[in-house]
Amino acid sequence: MFRRWNNSHHGQENDSMQHESKIKELKATIGPLSGRSLQYCTDPCFRRYLEARNWNVEKSEKMLEETLQWRSTFKPEEISWHEVALEGETGKVYKANFHDRQGRTVLILRPGMQNTKSQDNQLRHLVYLIENAILNLPEGQEQMSWLIDFTGWSIANSVPIKTARETVNILQNHYPERLAIAFLYNPPRIFEAFWKVVKYFLDPKTFQKVKFVYPKNDDSVQLMRSYFDDENLPIEFGGRAILKYDHEEFSRLMVEDDVKAASFWGFDKKLQQSTNGHHGHGAEVTPETIGLAPPAS
Repeated sequence: MFRRWNNSHHGQENDSMQHESKIKELKATIGPLSGRSLQYCTDPCFRRYLEARNWNVEKSEKMLEETLQWRSTFKPEEISWHEVALEGETGKVYKANFHDRQGRTVLILRPGMQNTKSQDNQLRHLVYLIENAILNLPEGQEQMSWLIDFTGWSIANSVPIKTARETVNILQNHYPERLAIAFLYNPPRIFEAFWKVVKYFLDPKTFQKVKFVYPKNDDSVQLMRSYFDDENLPIEFGGRAILKYDHEEFSRLMVEDDVKAASFWGFDKKLQQSTNGHHGHGAEVTPETIGLAPPAS
């Protein structure tokens, strides 16, 4: 038995050493970085891209290069709350005030509460909240959990397949290994037709993380409860907590987080110079008013 433990222990060590050397290899392949790309490409980041591509350095490099390109044009870290606040008025997507059992940030999605028509803005809103969830991850935690409530959802207020595909692509390609699990709670029968199409866009790793939960299916309920404390889980998801989305309060928290994000990405200095130099106190400062240069990639 000791030999068997010893072998598995050595196996783990070998894996770990191989992984470390792959991280070094990927770093070398990507080459020197500067600006926000340098800030984005931490060791855990390299590890996530390698993990997503089964530790194939060539494929991981392609994936990471594409993300850096996407980030330099989409600039997800520069989206501020006031740009997407309208999308958040009904609480169709927001960060929960509780974590899952592993301490992960939780996003609650309620597609039945759709309140706008612009798919571009809907996507920016979701990307903003993903960036915000990552910003608020506890030390040592890389992933978030999603709870999706289908109350009020119908084909009429569902997103077009094209938008669903684009959303899935951004999630899979530019936020690899960020989703731990997504629970789809009690979707209506009609959702199955929509899902049949959407699931073809999912890579196998993402597909494994999507779990359907039906109140009458005890196994599915137990699986969800293994991730969430009953006291925290809202009644909409079969738990005991009363879920109340307060848009004003949530907006206040997001504006505070915008300051935190600006500080993290290093455009708070420009923010201060801009407010001191050109605007009066209390002027609303946004990345646009500062004319931020695109990050070097």
